[in-house]
Amino acid sequence: MADLSLEFCGIKFKHPIIIASLETTNSPEVIRECVDAGAAGMIVKTLTDIEDMARLTENSKYAILNEKNELIKGKVNKNYVFYSRSGYSSTALREWMPYLKELNKYAQDHGSHLIGSAGGKTVQSWVDICRTIEDCGLPMVELNFGCPHPAMMPGVHGGSMIGQEPDVAREVTARVCEAVKIPVVVKLTPDQSRVLDVARAVKEAGAAAVTATNRYTGFSVDIETGQPRLGGPAGIGGVWAKPLSLRWVHRIYTELGMPVTGSNGIYDHRDIVEFIMTGAPLVQVGSVLMLKGIKYLPSMISGLEEFMDKHGYPDIASMTGIASKRSVKDYGDQFRKPRMHSEITRDACKNPSCTICIQTCFYDALAQGVGKVDTLHANCIGCEMCTQTCPFGATGMHTTTEEARQVQSFFQIPPEVFEKGKFEKGFDRGIKLSKVKG
Repeated sequence: MADLSLEFCGIKFKHPIIIASLETTNSPEVIRECVDAGAAGMIVKTLTDIEDMARLTENSKYAILNEKNELIKGKVNKNYVFYSRSGYSSTALREWMPYLKELNKYAQDHGSHLIGSAGGKTVQSWVDICRTIEDCGLPMVELNFGCPHPAMMPGVHGGSMIGQEPDVAREVTARVCEAVKIPVVVKLTPDQSRVLDVARAVKEAGAAAVTATNRYTGFSVDIETGQPRLGGPAGIGGVWAKPLSLRWVHRIYTELGMPVTGSNGIYDHRDIVEFIMTGAPLVQVGSVLMLKGIKYLPSMISGLEEFMDKHGYPDIASMTGIASKRSVKDYGDQFRKPRMHSEITRDACKNPSCTICIQTCFYDALAQGVGKVDTLHANCIGCEMCTQTCPFGATGMHTTTEEARQVQSFFQIPPEVFEKGKFEKGFDRGIKLSKVKG
């Protein structure tokens, strides 16, 4: 049986799944439910001294949309879009304090962790909130530099507004890290192009890890009424955002080498595996639990364990970052890989009743023959589109041997492209890929 436990920033977690700072952690009662359901940790909904952000939560609005941008009424599938407007914790920090101590002990007694989340009005209030979290015995705090909502509150400055400015993020992080001894994690916003710069800045300021990422700011329209949903811009996320989140996990893991927690895009255990393989051994789930209930959490945990057992992964470390480590660093690396071409397994092919592969080949490498699909090697660039779309598994990619590459009937790339360091120089000289036909 796979060992799901891991150590993150010096803290032992019984498995990689913790509950994100969301409505699921906005009350002591629900936090206890999360512990009872087996969560490895829970991040309290952001504690704040910004009164308007607390009131915003009391006026939260949600729209759960399908792939047609229509409201989902009933069972939520994996293609959902979570569009919502919310704020920080609706309970004042001073009222939270006794609960934080009690819930922290309850979590510890069940092998779990209660984690703080802070969002202050001033630099000093960030420090004060984090000190209070530490004084209550919580082992870790997350600085919410990713929330999309403060930017839309009149006179409020916080969340993603801080997370978009490396110098500001560095200052706040440094002050907090100087004030507390517990690990400080910074939640990043994707509403910018400088995610890596901000991650680097907070790392230099003493942050132990970052969370990649919070939700985006979006805009959704009800075309039947012509009205903006929820009255206007709001936070937006869902599994559709997973590749975007993984992009930043990948870059932070490979370029900065700092610990990352993954967030925004998780529906089931398969998504969790993707985050782990990209470089985030600890993941945060939230919106899916709002839609399916806390009772859905155990199936995510068991699904992860079953996947690891089935694929022979003994522990989380054996999966962490393996996809990122195998990734090319740039397209130059990609071009230096062996050339591939498509071949068709005749016994599996259902032509002429099915011509999907021909329809989706935009390089004229596949054509309708007499009762079969003809492969035109001179045009095949190895794009893999046919293997992705064939419903019968009748197409497959094969390495183009050196001998075959010398034959004029195969698509060719100038040899210098494959030489290390020549790809970039080739670009400078204006070299383009070309086909060599007989």
